[in-house]
Amino acid sequence: MKHRNKIDCKHHKMERYLEVSLLMLLSENQSHGYGLIEELTDFGFEKELNVGSLYRTLRKMEKQDLVVSQWEKGDSGPRKRVYQVTEKGKEELSYWIEVMKMRKKRIENLIDRYKDLEKDN
Repeated sequence: MKHRNKIDCKHHKMERYLEVSLLMLLSENQSHGYGLIEELTDFGFEKELNVGSLYRTLRKMEKQDLVVSQWEKGDSGPRKRVYQVTEKGKEELSYWIEVMKMRKKRIENLIDRYKDLEKDN
């Protein structure tokens, strides 16, 4: 993975939020797609998240070596593809958490200034 010395929030789009959320969940526990959909609600995603989008994102992340998957036999059903985060994925998650901390600080600054403006009016 290319080493990143400086966090530059301007060049990152929040469309990556799904990837970051998946990296977080998979850092906690390996999981299959439908299990991930259920847990993504904690991060603001709807339970009706497009399953195709989820699996396309997971395949893309697998190609980037952020996650790996393997087929596991289900207890009472068909085999399921189970995903887990790689070391590279953990590094990527750490990077994105720093980006999000910076964004949070900027948003909080804006909200605080707005509150001050409201007080003055």
